[in-house]
Amino acid sequence: MEETREKIELFRNYYLVCFRSFDQDPYSPTHLEPLNMYIIVFREGTLSSIEYEVDSIDELVLILKEAEQSDMLRRIGTCRKKVMGLLRLMGNKADVVKGLAKRCNENWRVAPTSDIGLYLSDIQDHLITMTQNLNHYEKILSRSHSNYLAQISIEMTDANNQINDVLSKLTALGTVLIPMNLVTGLWGMNVHVPGQDIEQYCRVMCGLRLLFACLAAFALIGGYSTYKFMVRR
Repeated sequence: MEETREKIELFRNYYLVCFRSFDQDPYSPTHLEPLNMYIIVFREGTLSSIEYEVDSIDELVLILKEAEQSDMLRRIGTCRKKVMGLLRLMGNKADVVKGLAKRCNENWRVAPTSDIGLYLSDIQDHLITMTQNLNHYEKILSRSHSNYLAQISIEMTDANNQINDVLSKLTALGTVLIPMNLVTGLWGMNVHVPGQDIEQYCRVMCGLRLLFACLAAFALIGGYSTYKFMVRR
């Protein structure tokens, strides 16, 4: 569907420009035939959306919790991909516009008038500003990426420290329980105990009972110390 009227229509997020022109190519079969031109201008361009995304990533990369950081790396990668794509598209466009503006100011016959050159200079400044902004966004994303990896490294270090803490507590507990299991297992079996038929068996048993009492006391003291240590940690 073609719009034959020349007009400008304003909408919430963009405005539409319609105007009529003609084919200026003398070698074209449609030379001097009318053409309809349509231009859509958005209120917020591509750089505006990228700027919002970069600012959001830069603010959230260090304050999000571990459960909320699952898609942060994906957001950083996607945004950097957009920035690098725009930088590649910008390329040497500013130099091309600069050369055309120079030809306009030099009053070349095939070039537009000098008034057009003034507008081209404004376009060149805008292109340079866009390129500088994209380079700035790339630096921010690179810093955010490094901060994200550093945050992950810190969280992994904390997790390893917690695991080592638990293992140290289990080691202390095992140090207390293993001697008790050894003594009770050795003298709790229903078998012939060495030295049972000797006349001084009672003395030997008394010594063993004293040793068992010492080990039991050591186990109680060690268990209490381990409990206090675990509560303190």
